[in-house]
Amino acid sequence: MKERLQKVIAGAGLTSRRKAEQWIAQGRVRVNGRVVVEQGFKVDPEVDRIEVDGRSVAIPDHTVCFLFYKPIGVVTTLHDPQGRPAVADYVRDLPKRVFPVGRLDINSSGLLLLTNDGELAHRLMHPRFGVEKTYRVVVRGYLENPGIRRLETGIVLDGVRTAPARVRLRGRGRERSEFDITLHEGRNRQVRRMCKAVGHPVLELTRVQYGNLTIDGLAPGEIRPLTEEEERTLRKLVADGREPR
Repeated sequence: MKERLQKVIAGAGLTSRRKAEQWIAQGRVRVNGRVVVEQGFKVDPEVDRIEVDGRSVAIPDHTVCFLFYKPIGVVTTLHDPQGRPAVADYVRDLPKRVFPVGRLDINSSGLLLLTNDGELAHRLMHPRFGVEKTYRVVVRGYLENPGIRRLETGIVLDGVRTAPARVRLRGRGRERSEFDITLHEGRNRQVRRMCKAVGHPVLELTRVQYGNLTIDGLAPGEIRPLTEEEERTLRKLVADGREPR
């Protein structure tokens, strides 16, 4: 059965589908010895020989999913040219090669999903599914109610208003305030930029929930596999019979 090339590469657990599309555009992918740069090119993974940077793409015999509590100071990548601590340093002993779903910036901590299932990763990050992510945020200063309402109703970033969010205040004082904010979109450094826009720079930022998954019971730097029930529920969040583009 033929499938789009970027989907097959992602399904092999090498990277996300979006990144696979970039690899194709960069001429790094060959099918049966021929460089393919056409997006949407279809292949049969059981018949065609697919290579990325000269290495054969092997379809995994089964998929895996792990939760990782990313510490502050760790970059969300499997290789960092600057030699900084990276997610790769924590996954060397896992039984399968995995990659992170989405990103957390180096100064943020919290929940990262790690998997070798490129199709699942693609769906989880696709805006059409709107998978919720909750962050625990500490900001500078006393966060007034009007600021909370602005965070909830949306703030214009790069000319586009953010989608409505949910905010649950945990405490506030003259020097700092703490709250949880739940989003169902994932723009670059979105929470930090939203808080800056309402006049309260972020002091601490931790992702505490992703869909049905939480970091409860994990310490920074720890990894654990998803339970069968957790993985089943997670997949249901993005399983509606339609394939996102």
